[in-house]
Amino acid sequence: MPYAQTADGKIHYEVIEHAAPWVEEPETVVFHHGIGASAGIWARWLPELVDRYRVVLFDMRGYGRSHIPPAGAKWTLDLLVEDLLAVGRAAGADRLHLVGESIGGTIALCAALRHPGLARTLTISNGADRGAPLQKVHEWQRQLDQQGIKAWSEQFMRDRFYDGALGEKEYAWYARQQEAWTRDAVLGALGVLVGTDLRSELPRLSIPVLLMHGDSSPFIPVSVMADMHRALPDSRLQVFAGAKHGLPFSHAPECAQKLRAFLDSRTIS
Repeated sequence: MPYAQTADGKIHYEVIEHAAPWVEEPETVVFHHGIGASAGIWARWLPELVDRYRVVLFDMRGYGRSHIPPAGAKWTLDLLVEDLLAVGRAAGADRLHLVGESIGGTIALCAALRHPGLARTLTISNGADRGAPLQKVHEWQRQLDQQGIKAWSEQFMRDRFYDGALGEKEYAWYARQQEAWTRDAVLGALGVLVGTDLRSELPRLSIPVLLMHGDSSPFIPVSVMADMHRALPDSRLQVFAGAKHGLPFSHAPECAQKLRAFLDSRTIS
């Protein structure tokens, strides 16, 4: 299994290389999932991309096959950005198309801002540039401490998806991924997100940005994404009807099509 080495642990990643033989130098797209999710949420995005792009998926810190920090470990945005950079280096790519959902989008945004030249493009799904406006997340610690990870996950699933948005097997699979997270990893990552504010830095991000958002996220109002859109010099905003915070999974084919069109419009090859 491939791992990217960081200062305090390893990050598990996977490279998918199925570009058509006439694509001589496929560019690399790195996907970053969010809290409670896993790299598997991108599975239905891949058919839209792999004929032209090299795809990298990874388990973020605190989950799955990647480094699980001990209880009481300090989580910082810089640490999570370094994990993303380590994955890019390990995958052998100097410049990346970054795609992130929820906190993964915030981390990718910070990486693009703090490391000019790293990102060719940036795509954020159901994410934000700052944590202060996020709704409901302050209830998570109380629920985790009083009721445990399963009860937290059951509520989060309702916040992610409308009834009937997924098939029975898809819903059960996602719930299992979410319940595999630990309390400390959820709260560690959440603390980073709530303490982040990148709004003042947005005007200097010159790369193309695609913003995708559900119309009914219980955490991030559409207005937050619209404010980001206005602050970024070169951005597109796509709002999906009938979508909560689980947009990249419930609307995977539609999101993937939007991403492919965006990437193709910006790619020279």
